[in-house]
Amino acid sequence: MTKQRQLIHDIIYKSCDHLTAESIHKLAQKKMPSIAVGTVYRNLGLMCDSGEIMRVTVAGEPDRFDKNPIYHDHIICDTCGAVSDISTDGLMDVLCEKTGLPVDSYDLTVHYICDKCRNSKNI
Repeated sequence: MTKQRQLIHDIIYKSCDHLTAESIHKLAQKKMPSIAVGTVYRNLGLMCDSGEIMRVTVAGEPDRFDKNPIYHDHIICDTCGAVSDISTDGLMDVLCEKTGLPVDSYDLTVHYICDKCRNSKNI
């Protein structure tokens, strides 16, 4: 593993957030000022392809990267953009039962307003 890839890996695995490539690049530059944004994107692609990390795609937003590569769904705050994992265990069985079809996969993104944003707006 290259030094650049190890650094990117460490940033993702030490973070509690689902980071964008740009935020990973900014954090990487603190330890390795010469790292190029293209290097970050290329390594993120390789890490996703190898199953090391998961790409989280949100319409109209930059992709985020998740250190948990096992398939799971996400919940996104429509105010601040925070992305969190959400457990949907058993949903595949429910989809198969309700549709009567052998569902192979699904893509679910839940939108909400997080407690922090809700409290700051007094909602």
